[in-house]
Amino acid sequence: MYTISELAKEFDLTTRTLRYYEELGMLRPKRTETGKRVYGKKEHAQLKIIMRGKKYGFSLVEIKDIVLLFDKDRTGIKQLEKTIDTAGQKLNEINERIKELDELKQDFEQVIKGFTETLHSLKSKQ
Repeated sequence: MYTISELAKEFDLTTRTLRYYEELGMLRPKRTETGKRVYGKKEHAQLKIIMRGKKYGFSLVEIKDIVLLFDKDRTGIKQLEKTIDTAGQKLNEINERIKELDELKQDFEQVIKGFTETLHSLKSKQ
């Protein structure tokens, strides 16, 4: 079992962030008789998924959908299917962005080439 402070420290998060994930329904820690949050292996694993999702640019809504799927299908199949689908969409977005950046790079190269030629021409006339 983990306290909110221990989990926050382990994942380099603030306790406020963990409480926010709880508000969103992404984490459901148990409570002691005094109302203190306690996190078990399940919440620890869920937080790993949340952190991995954030690393790869998934939205909190997408991450929440993935995290909560395990409760609906304990085999993990639906969770994996959703993760693969979402990751595939992200990969398509990345590929599109790479294409856009490559086109922008080519534009810059042409502009720089043109400006460089103009500069050499101007300097040679002096």
